[in-house]
Amino acid sequence: MTDVSIAACLGEDFLAQALHREYRHAPGALDVAGLMSWDDLNQILAAHRLQPPRMRLSRDGETLLVGGYTTPVATRRHTVWHRLHPAELHARLAEGASLALDSVDELHPAIARLAEAIERDLRTHVQANLYASWTSTEGFGVHWDDHDTIVVQLDGAKRWRIYGTTRPFPLYRDIDDPCEAPTALVADLVLQPGDVLYVPRGVWHAVADQGVRLLHVTCGLQTHTATDLMAWVSEQLLTHEDWRRDLPLLAPPDVRADAVDGMRKRLAELLDEPTLIARYRAAMDGQAVGRMVPSLPYIDGIPADPHLRVRLTTARAVLEIGDDAVALSAAGTVYEFASAAEAVLRPLVDGRTVDFAALAGTAGLALEDVVGLVQELVAGQAAVVGSLL
Repeated sequence: MTDVSIAACLGEDFLAQALHREYRHAPGALDVAGLMSWDDLNQILAAHRLQPPRMRLSRDGETLLVGGYTTPVATRRHTVWHRLHPAELHARLAEGASLALDSVDELHPAIARLAEAIERDLRTHVQANLYASWTSTEGFGVHWDDHDTIVVQLDGAKRWRIYGTTRPFPLYRDIDDPCEAPTALVADLVLQPGDVLYVPRGVWHAVADQGVRLLHVTCGLQTHTATDLMAWVSEQLLTHEDWRRDLPLLAPPDVRADAVDGMRKRLAELLDEPTLIARYRAAMDGQAVGRMVPSLPYIDGIPADPHLRVRLTTARAVLEIGDDAVALSAAGTVYEFASAAEAVLRPLVDGRTVDFAALAGTAGLALEDVVGLVQELVAGQAAVVGSLL
């Protein structure tokens, strides 16, 4: 999945015309073979203690009581967890419930690679949730989401009724509600396996099965608003005394006015920078921790094994090329290497998983030098190594 471009799947003009603006449907745009099967879902449900609300059932917009499909189990350490009861789960699903599993990208490598491919394209964090249902009952009713979503249909046919917006760009924490759902349809779609659908936040929609089993994954995109930018700007302004000193709450009006004037000037200087949003994006990309993975058993150092493989744990690493050095910002750390390291870092930043021998051969470096570089990235949680990545 590392070479998938969701932006390309949704059309050449997606970034310029549709992103954050309007829905986009791309029939048969993605090959979903091997992405997630029913057997994969069965294994996830059987092998993990998926406590609600991470795994939940809903019907007609209401969440079902967990006791209707699980059995409480008390452990010897005096904790209680809910063991899935397969027969009761089957019964609730047959009655019209939909199954939702949050953050499936943390549980299934193929979905994780899909989420990372979207992150690499759209430069924001992605959380992938899985949904399964068997009847035409609407599991969640007519609703809107506080984030943009990209839906990939995996199996079966799913009907999406898309309405308009009643509050543009609503937020999770907002000062107003989007009011009641509109009644006029914007689109009435049926998604088939391989279809990709993009829905901006705030767009009301309802989802229903076509009476057959279905499986789809919804990738939610983290928002970046002017409020987020200003929060980051405030941190940058801490280099100035005007933004660190105490507010003159008890001072005369003229002193308070002077303090505000000083803050305004510093803020205006920063907002006048034409590269401000680009700098913000690079900062957010470099801080994104991605999906950190341990590199066991190599707790005392990585061996110079040419067959070991490495990949980055973040899809949003930033590689900057200087005259005589390269800088990699990844998972909250900035690394500086000699220029020769570019040939090692470039395929990793592009999302590839590569063995040490291939990296050393491409870069023309000794195997030990490549291992040393990778060791730094593993120590900073920006990379993972293993034999079967």
